[in-house]
Amino acid sequence: MHDELIQEEFTRQAESFNRSAAANSAAIIERILDFAAPEPGERWLEAACGPGILARALAPRVKEVCGVDATPAMVELARREAASRGLTNVRFELADATAVPVEDDRFDGALARFALHHIPVPGRLFAELARVVRPGGSIVMADHVADGDQEAYAWSQELERLRDPSHWASLTAARLRALGRAARLELEQEAMIPFELDFDDWLARGSGAQQHLDLVERVLEARPEGTPSFTITTDHQRRTLRLRLSLTTWRVPAR
Repeated sequence: MHDELIQEEFTRQAESFNRSAAANSAAIIERILDFAAPEPGERWLEAACGPGILARALAPRVKEVCGVDATPAMVELARREAASRGLTNVRFELADATAVPVEDDRFDGALARFALHHIPVPGRLFAELARVVRPGGSIVMADHVADGDQEAYAWSQELERLRDPSHWASLTAARLRALGRAARLELEQEAMIPFELDFDDWLARGSGAQQHLDLVERVLEARPEGTPSFTITTDHQRRTLRLRLSLTTWRVPAR
């Protein structure tokens, strides 16, 4: 049932997500690719690729990129965007990122961005990428994280789910690290990157916003003290959402 929710939501969001400032920040994309450190002869996977923004940025640096996503509208959009840019070494396939239909050790590296918070039992994504990436290869995870304080966490997750019913749960930084270790991956580098979104644009892209606008405003009024990972400010009637992106590189050990 949650898979159907994800597909419904991202069919609706495909075009707007492809244009969004959060997805297209050149500085953040470059930072992710720096963490990946790809080599020209390598094959890479972008898991839960959406419209393939990272895959397209990665393609000129490697031999081959494969993007997989469970939403047909996203895959179709990714293919069109790649074709319009003349990229011949990137392909996009319809597939669940937690069950990629390839053999073990198929890729030299893998990327996943803004995926973990949509996945029930998100450790499945770590485990699957550890399977399809060869020993010695790299896995780069990028996702916005939640605060560890219980009240702050509950508040932000309620707002997230009202806005987007496909949201499952954001991870804390500590939980994200624990899932990587549980998949027997070795943490090589980590950074916490602040980034900003126009709050009302972010809100409007989710299908739940208009249905639950009154509840959203009630949740906003009840914001607890101290929510550094999910901060909303107002300046000259413009509301800004400030999040923190956890960026980690993991090494696949010898089997």
